[in-house]
Amino acid sequence: MEKRLIECVPNISEGQNTDKINTIASVVETVEGVKLLDVDPGKATNRTVITFVGEPQKVIEAAFLLIKKASELIDMSKHKGEHPRFGATDVCPLVPVSGITLEETAEFAHKLGERVGNELGIPGYFYEKAAKNKRRINLAHCRSGEYEGLKDKFKDPEWTPDFGPSEFNDAVRKTGAIAISARDFLIAYNINLNTTSTRRANAIAFDIREAGRVKREGNPVTGKIVLDPQGEPERIPGKLKAVKGIGWYIEEYGIAQISYNLTNISITSMHEAFDETCKIADQRGLRVTGSELIGLIPLKAMLDAADYFLTKQERSLGISESEKIKIAVKSLGLDDLKPFHPKEKIIEYLLEKDEPPKLVNLTATALAEETASESIAPGGGSISAYVGALGVSLGTMVANLSAHKPGWDDQWESFSKWAVKGQEYKNKLLFLVDEDTRSFNRIIDAIRLPKTSAEEKMMRLEAIENATKYATEIPFQVMQVACASMEVMEAMIKDGLPNSLSDAAVGILCAKTAVSGAYFNVRINAKDLKDKTFVEDILDKAGKIYQQAKDIERSVIQIVDSKI
Repeated sequence: MEKRLIECVPNISEGQNTDKINTIASVVETVEGVKLLDVDPGKATNRTVITFVGEPQKVIEAAFLLIKKASELIDMSKHKGEHPRFGATDVCPLVPVSGITLEETAEFAHKLGERVGNELGIPGYFYEKAAKNKRRINLAHCRSGEYEGLKDKFKDPEWTPDFGPSEFNDAVRKTGAIAISARDFLIAYNINLNTTSTRRANAIAFDIREAGRVKREGNPVTGKIVLDPQGEPERIPGKLKAVKGIGWYIEEYGIAQISYNLTNISITSMHEAFDETCKIADQRGLRVTGSELIGLIPLKAMLDAADYFLTKQERSLGISESEKIKIAVKSLGLDDLKPFHPKEKIIEYLLEKDEPPKLVNLTATALAEETASESIAPGGGSISAYVGALGVSLGTMVANLSAHKPGWDDQWESFSKWAVKGQEYKNKLLFLVDEDTRSFNRIIDAIRLPKTSAEEKMMRLEAIENATKYATEIPFQVMQVACASMEVMEAMIKDGLPNSLSDAAVGILCAKTAVSGAYFNVRINAKDLKDKTFVEDILDKAGKIYQQAKDIERSVIQIVDSKI
């Protein structure tokens, strides 16, 4: 069953005092099972974005402790900063990561808000998916007037807080208010300009952001505001949906930036916002020099950006993940103001930090030595998967070389598709390298179960049977993937770069070896199983794949021999 995880991204109104920031952020890790992913302070904005993840109940406990600590250490009556704000913990959004819906996440936001109001005496509003009032869906409306406007805001019945006190008492004077939400993944993203003009940065932001700008008569800056029949200002919408944005000057860097919130990256991605901003900036006589990511980003957003820029260059998309990350960083200028460290900014990489070491992350020498040691794993199944990964890597290499060959420009897209397929096969086989060893370890764990009573003996035998079935299914998957991957090498032998014919041929031999080796593992693991129906079925399927791989190898090698 998929683990229920949510991410919490509180923004605190302190970006300059490192001791305060670290003290506030560190309380998160006092809750067992919650992982602090990122602490991203901004001096000019005097604001820090903190990101952590865990199971829902544990996350809201950590969020409560963080809000409490921030209210103790931050005095809003003395706070100044470039970013809109109205509280010590200004906003606290909860974001579903896995195994939980946005609606369910909103219920946890409500639990957190009620506790903050009742136990800490901090007033606040629910916004976005957690909003209980339509006027409060938009964060900008909830935060209108900022901290300085809270005293008057609380007097307006329409702005009575959703939780906590509704008067501007001495405690609230210090803590301010808080906005709590459940929302989709949001990317806080700043684009750097070669100007110090906030007005010009704002002009670009108004061109781009969904809300656009207020419509005026005559002069677009100083002209009279045009009102609709209801007396509300008419607006000229911006170019991109699901984008909020303002311009500001950052003294720390000595430049103006456009600060975007990309509220739904499936509608407007980071690279689309960047490219459109480049176009508008150029029209206004400005240049984009790079960009800055605040907080964290999903891996997919970075890979999508790389694919976008590679496609514009008519280059193969079937390159490694690490190379794609480099392309995305350079194309977006994410290292313009300071170094960009993918291991610290990409969510999936941060979550991998505490995982046990993997065989596929060893050097080639270390993997060979680990295999040659007295340990019984990794064994033939893992090595078969690894040989298969090497084989399809060769086919992928030929596809990438063919896509970049001078004079073959009209075929780059076709070769790119083969390279992408090759990368997919390679990644599946690399996963199976470790999974085969893990499946064997499950058998050992089952064998070690207690067997003192009749019930324990029965449970132990059942666990051994189930673990052995899984250990049979994994090499069977290796067979399936390795056999299917032969299509990449076959295509490259027929149509790819002639000088790389031998490389693709070696790839075919490796893939066939992977299928054969995995077939032997299927057979040896299946022989000890009691479920004969399962055994008969999997051996029948495995035998057919083994024969298919032999036929493909024979056919393709004939083509190789005819071309050399």
